[in-house]
This record gives sequence, structure tokens and C-alpha cells, in this order.
Amino acid sequence: GSNVLRMSSGIQIKPKTAVQKSKTTPSLPCSPEPAFKPLPKPSDKLNPKTIDPFGAYSRPPSAFAAIYAKGGIPCRLVHGSVKHRLQWECLPETVPFDPLLVILAEGLRETKHPYTFVSKEGFKELLMVEGATEKAIPLLPRLVPVLKAALAHSDDEVFIRGLDALGQLSAVVGPSLNDHLKHLLTNLSRRLMDKKFREKVTVALQKLEQYGGKVS
Repeated sequence: GSNVLRMSSGIQIKPKTAVQKSKTTPSLPCSPEPAFKPLPKPSDKLNPKTIDPFGAYSRPPSAFAAIYAKGGIPCRLVHGSVKHRLQWECLPETVPFDPLLVILAEGLRETKHPYTFVSKEGFKELLMVEGATEKAIPLLPRLVPVLKAALAHSDDEVFIRGLDALGQLSAVVGPSLNDHLKHLLTNLSRRLMDKKFREKVTVALQKLEQYGGKVS
């Protein structure tokens, strides 16, 4: 019995140490009021089968993964019986778009859970807040190259997430996206030749035309 107790206490020490270290990691502020306290690494409790927080550290594939692993993204995945959802640590309206919207866009290229869901849903929900248009337009020069990289990705699911995000962004910023379309159309036209993506790409192009107006 005493052996079991010693093992349990030994296992609990590591997560506690991880929490203490995470407090020294800067996180994205939510509002002028005290910023949310960094939580334990989301991977500690969300999906231990996919990500082992105690395994050998490997360089994260994107800025999103690095910040998410340190508890710096102000939302986390909540598993539901039917569907998953995001829980924000503070109101999305209070979160600065710069740099969070760009970081979430970076996360669209992730291929591991829960990164894939958090980046996709976080990007969509952030663009739904009041005043999103004014906040997103200045970030277009940084967002477009990131979305272009997602659209050029070899992983089909990454491409679909990038395509959906492009449609969401177009609906919010409207004609402001027109000047950047030349950077995106090549990748869209390549996928248009693929039968399995033809319908989705066509719908996306129609959205760009609808929200961009005659110039697009």
C-alpha cells in the first residue's frame, strides 16, 4: 500500500511543476483587468493519448503549437457527448486580434488534435465578434501569406480548413481582400482541377465574388 502512495505522489509532482513554470510564460491579455491565469498545459488533460506532455520535447511545427503548449491561447477544447466546443477564458471581444487571429491562422496547418479543432473554431469565433471587420483588415498582409500556406498544404484536411477560413475572412473584410486575391488564386485553381475539391473550391470562389463585389 505504501508503495502505491509513493508512486501517486511522485506522479502528481510533475504536473504541479509544469503549472509553476507556465506562470512565468507571457500570455495574451484579455482586457485591462487582470489577465487570465495560465492554466496547466491543455495537453495535460485534454487528449493524453495524442500528446504526451512528459515525452521528449520536439520542436513545434508552428507558432500556434508553441503558444498553445504554454497555455497562451485564451480558449480550450471542451469535449461534448455529441460535438466539441471551445471555452474561452475571457470574452472573445476583449482579446486582441493582433496577434491572436494570425496565430490561429497559423494553427490551421496543424495535423494533430486538439490543435486542429482549436485553431479552426477559434479563428471562426474570433471573426464573429463585434468590430471584427475593423480589427481584421489591418492584419490582411500577415493573414494572407498564412492562408496561402494552408491552401498549398499537401494534407487535404489542412487545405479544407484553409478554404473555410478564407471564406470566413472574406465575409468579414469584404472588398478589402481583393488586392490580396492574386496571391491565393493559383492554389485555388490547382485544387479546382481535382474532382473531389471542385465543388468546394467553386463555392469558395463564389463567396469571394459575392463579398468582394464587381472588382473581384
